[in-house]
Amino acid sequence: MSPFDRRPWLRWTVPAGTATLLVAGAALAPLGAVADSPLPARTAEELLVALQEPSAEAVSGTVAMSTDLGLPDLPMGMMPAAGPLALLEGDSTLRVWADGPDRTRVALIERAGETTLVRNGSEVWLWSSADASADRYELPAMTGTDGARLADKDLPDGVELPSTPQEAAEMALEALDPSTEVTTSGTATAAGRDAYELILTPKDDLTTVDRVVIAMDAETSVPLRVRVFATTMQDPAVDVGYTSVDFGRPDAGLFEFTPPPGATVTEHPLPSLTDEQKADLAAQADAAGSSGQEPTVVGEGWSTIVVADLPTEGLADLAEAGQSGSRRGHSGSTDPAATALALLEALPTTSGDWGTGRVLKGTLFSAIVTDDGRIALGAVRPDALGAALTSTR
Repeated sequence: MSPFDRRPWLRWTVPAGTATLLVAGAALAPLGAVADSPLPARTAEELLVALQEPSAEAVSGTVAMSTDLGLPDLPMGMMPAAGPLALLEGDSTLRVWADGPDRTRVALIERAGETTLVRNGSEVWLWSSADASADRYELPAMTGTDGARLADKDLPDGVELPSTPQEAAEMALEALDPSTEVTTSGTATAAGRDAYELILTPKDDLTTVDRVVIAMDAETSVPLRVRVFATTMQDPAVDVGYTSVDFGRPDAGLFEFTPPPGATVTEHPLPSLTDEQKADLAAQADAAGSSGQEPTVVGEGWSTIVVADLPTEGLADLAEAGQSGSRRGHSGSTDPAATALALLEALPTTSGDWGTGRVLKGTLFSAIVTDDGRIALGAVRPDALGAALTSTR
């Protein structure tokens, strides 16, 4: 199983029951309004249609990301300085190149080196200069941006990070339903280019999301910057956008990767399954669904809440890995299990009719992990999560 398999029921919701953690970094130049723009006026409906059908498939540039998700401070040394987990804290800068959905290169530039993902068709390489390791994955036929996100490696199951404003915009567009007001503030500039602004505003009073602002290139309709605002703060909780962008076709050699001499290479081939094995896997999936292990969705739109059982084995493994990390003193640890356990232990305790557990009250989302092995999360306040846990107990 590659790290790029979709787990939509666990991804943090930028509503409508979908999910993601939008994570971020370096400060962006302000998105300025254009007083005397030469651009023709366009309605929100026209912009919405154009946003879903951008005219440019090739794009490259530098992406700056920043976030304030309200996560608790971890013990000294627990937040890794390298790899995708580093995106959860501080500032980050990425270089991206894309030539259609199946040829992508993303380089996360870090203090401790560089993490690079290269996808060329069904082949994906993930390279970390910090430990000179290279992982090669074979992927099944995929469409869209599946497999192109520098997100899943070393992150908790279900967490996804957008590596471009295009991906962030696609996630936000999943929120479009009758509970969303779609408007435009007119024209602006982003990454030095003329742009239009599209604004998605929830009509739902329960959600912690105030609005999503998408700046789209006036010529190509490619998203140049996406900002997500919370109801409790003035500045964006999430900000991801190009600081420079080029719509010319990147050199084909950028999508070829050869591990450097001395690299530790790990192969992850696509498993070859017999018909009998496929039938066994299907039966196991059916059994899991009938045993109540499938998540439960409570509510709809921006205030959707997902309630799921955490696997017993996963919790045991997490505790064991976290204790091992504690014995090492957490110094420079990049162990995702140890980091996740430290994050859990840093959360305050809470209780209700549903039982006891730990609660995270973030800027854009809340989560409760119960002592009996359940998790509830959504872009809502913790009291709404408690009610959902009670109703699904």
